[in-house]
Amino acid sequence: MVLLHSEKIPLGSAAVEFNLPSADGKVYSLGDFQSSKLLLVMFICNHCPYVQAVEDRFIQLQRDYAAKGLGMAGICSNDPTDYPDDLPKNLLKRWKEKDYRFPYLIDESQEVAKSYGAVCTPEFYLFDSDRNLAYHGQLDDNWKDPSKVTHHTLREVIEKLLAGGKAPESQTPSMGCSIKWKK
Repeated sequence: MVLLHSEKIPLGSAAVEFNLPSADGKVYSLGDFQSSKLLLVMFICNHCPYVQAVEDRFIQLQRDYAAKGLGMAGICSNDPTDYPDDLPKNLLKRWKEKDYRFPYLIDESQEVAKSYGAVCTPEFYLFDSDRNLAYHGQLDDNWKDPSKVTHHTLREVIEKLLAGGKAPESQTPSMGCSIKWKK
């Protein structure tokens, strides 16, 4: 397991178009989220212990903010060759077991991850209503232990943006396992 931190992406960058199949067989593009005030694009996977540690927290974000205008998409860009947990059939199984209420997309070509500049899982990109990057950073300040979180960073930014405010200029990177690139 290689620990990486997300790379700095200029705030205000436009969301990159995607057209990806979901674990349940539907196909989604950026336009499918146009009615959402905010869009959270997450690069996640099944096997990563960092994702597993925060999974219930990002699922709860969807539960808490979907009705207020937060759209979400999880994207798995890993090559599942050496990581069978990330095979499409296992993504579907996890999606059902955890009752994700957002699409779990499969980036088989890995082009979407590359176009976003994603390097790790989990990695969070929050876009405003114009689909410009408002936040690219950590979910909160303690990936290991939810009881020790003192700053619910992403949640706080979502609330600020939904209330008409601005995201902070200073943002702490996400950290997690490297995306498993094809050889």
